Amino acid sequence: MTQYAYFNGSIVPMAEANVSIACNTLHYGTGCFGGLRGYWNEEKETLYTFRLVEHYKRFLNSAKLLMCNFDYTPEELRDITLELLAREGWRENVYIRPLAYKDDGIYRVWLHDGNDKVAIFSQPVSSYLGEKMLNVCVSSWRRVDDTAIPARGKISGAYVNSALIKSDAVLSGYDEAVVLNQDGHVSEGSAANFMMVRDGVLITPPITSNLLEGITRRSILHLAQAELDLEVQEREIDRTELYIAEEAFFCGTGAQVSPIGSIDHRTVGDGKLGPVTEQIRDLYFDVVYGRNEKYLHWLSPVPQLEVA
Repeated sequence: MTQYAYFNGSIVPMAEANVSIACNTLHYGTGCFGGLRGYWNEEKETLYTFRLVEHYKRFLNSAKLLMCNFDYTPEELRDITLELLAREGWRENVYIRPLAYKDDGIYRVWLHDGNDKVAIFSQPVSSYLGEKMLNVCVSSWRRVDDTAIPARGKISGAYVNSALIKSDAVLSGYDEAVVLNQDGHVSEGSAANFMMVRDGVLITPPITSNLLEGITRRSILHLAQAELDLEVQEREIDRTELYIAEEAFFCGTGAQVSPIGSIDHRTVGDGKLGPVTEQIRDLYFDVVYGRNEKYLHWLSPVPQLEVA
């Protein structure tokens, strides 16, 4: 169970990390958050956190979109997170949630001159989408447009869009959904980036398709090119391309690498884990668990506190 949180500038017991029901962000979604992971390597008895600085750069950029005024650097937030995780003493995989919020009352529907604060906590986590091949639909909801709410920021209020998409998919008998943007091209999943394979080429929508600029997405594109010698294309994807893809998967901090078995009742490939997806998944897990020496620079090990 989570014991600590970073709250109001210091690490405190989790029970003390509370905000008022009058909190502006609770009412209007005027906050942003991040999703980070730590992976427990049993052999090395080390908890490795994945690309903390890159995640916190995006987190601070999201906050900037909301006119938050912070003096934090990504490196400072990394160090706070490592200390927080060391206090917890986790010996299992964990999810890390930083949150930027406006700790004002409800009578202000604007962003500037807010009482901006940061909180961080962690908790144990299993697989977000599970290990099975996913049964997916194309959502009737469209991805929120960047001209309405910034798509490249993890804006709290924007995730109502994700919740509508996810619930409709699950209640209709699917595991997940692919979401189209306002132009009718593929954007992403409810809360994960999307990739597919056609003619051996790894294809993913461009960052201008109203999608989150995922750290996992960026990492996989690099690994696919640099380590697996795959051809990679970032381009618009039409809906009907989904139906004739050889392989498809979601990726992200939560989803990790989650293969798709069918889309709109059409089998993807042979409905089983494809060779490209398998290569990417296995390499990704080797990296995040600290089993690939070449990419240890992407990881920050959590220090172990000495027990008095």
